[in-house]
Amino acid sequence: MIDPNTLARDYLAVWNDADDASRDRRLAANWRADACYADPMMQGEGRDGIATMISAARTQFPGHAFTLRGTPDTHGHFVRFSWTLAPDGGSAVAAGTDVVRLDAEGHIAEVIGFLDGSAA
Repeated sequence: MIDPNTLARDYLAVWNDADDASRDRRLAANWRADACYADPMMQGEGRDGIATMISAARTQFPGHAFTLRGTPDTHGHFVRFSWTLAPDGGSAVAAGTDVVRLDAEGHIAEVIGFLDGSAA
C-alpha cells in the first residue's frame, strides 16, 4: 500500500501544477485512465476530463494553492485527507476532505470530495 502522506502530497501537486503538460504526466503516472472525480461543485471522468476540470479550477482561483491539512489516513484501498485552498500568504478560501479509492496497483481510481465549510 502506498504511504498516505505521499499519496496526498502527490495528489495535491497535480492540483497545484500550473503546467498542463506536467499535470498530464502526473495524471498518467498515478491515475487510472478511467478514473473519476466528483465533489459538490464539479466532476470529471477519465484523465482528460479530470485535467480539464483541474484547469478550470485553477482558472477560477489564480494564485491559489492547495495545502495538506492534518494527517492522511487509510482503510483498505482508501485514503482520506483534508486540504485548504488559499492565495499565497493569504487566508483559506475553501477547505475540504477527499476520499481516494486506489486500484490493486496503487493508482487512483476514484475520488469523492467533500467541502468542509466550517474549516475554511
